[in-house]
Amino acid sequence: MGGAFVATADDASALYWNPAGIARSSRMQFLFMNTNWIADIKFNYAGVTFPVGALGSMGVFLTTLNYGDMAVRTVDQPDGTGEIFSAADLALGISYSRALTDRFSIGFNAKYIHQSIWHESANGMAVDLGTLFVTGLNGLRIGASLLNFGSDMRMEGKDVLVFHDIDPYILGNNDRVPANLQTEKWPLPLIFQFGLAMDVVKSGANLLTIAVDAVHPYDNTESLNIGAEYSFRNMFSLRAGFRDLFLRDGEQGPTFGIGFNNTFLGNLSIRIDYAYADFGRLENAQHLSLALSL
Repeated sequence: MGGAFVATADDASALYWNPAGIARSSRMQFLFMNTNWIADIKFNYAGVTFPVGALGSMGVFLTTLNYGDMAVRTVDQPDGTGEIFSAADLALGISYSRALTDRFSIGFNAKYIHQSIWHESANGMAVDLGTLFVTGLNGLRIGASLLNFGSDMRMEGKDVLVFHDIDPYILGNNDRVPANLQTEKWPLPLIFQFGLAMDVVKSGANLLTIAVDAVHPYDNTESLNIGAEYSFRNMFSLRAGFRDLFLRDGEQGPTFGIGFNNTFLGNLSIRIDYAYADFGRLENAQHLSLALSL
């Protein structure tokens, strides 16, 4: 749906889009997603949500991003030294959401973030905040989320360890004093999203939803995501959208998706979703997810 999901997510995927959405689910849900991202980067996501009675709903999630193995290259050995290094990111979090009324809910994520490249790593903490309001107008939903509000990150590790000569003009002094290079800090990518979603057709077995999200990132220009989903008997879904409208130098374009949902043994629901996202000169990204509801 072109990433226009802030006001739509009401299952375990809400842990990613808008934590307030998990309050609208009354069942335990598991979600597993694998994405073949651009440049052979692998993105994986897993989450579980469960109701805790009158207290609301809770969830746990894990995000991993793996850049794969790469050859170590230097100025003197541009073809490689024979060594291999890797880079990866990880976020582990816990979520809580509660419906304050039958129409309005709030949610929070608290997450630990770890990034690594070869022998260096950075660690940080962040929170996500979300709200969701369901109006009485054709199922119109209004959602908002603030993501990645947290501490700055800084790379540390043995790669920044050097030996320094305190005063090279003094003969006989120790010219191999251990020291650490101080790397620059950088902020987490703070993002504010505001979304609207409405069921424009809701007749019998047919449901057509349209959605639009306005995205304001800390480190880029504003953009819009738009999308639509047609669902038949809550068993078969077709989706399409366009993301990053008006984003300066954006490469992303149209997106398409399909989903299948079925119920077994009276209570177990299994949903399989596939999505294709065009990235222009960067080719495409493909997403495959499996969701279970108990």
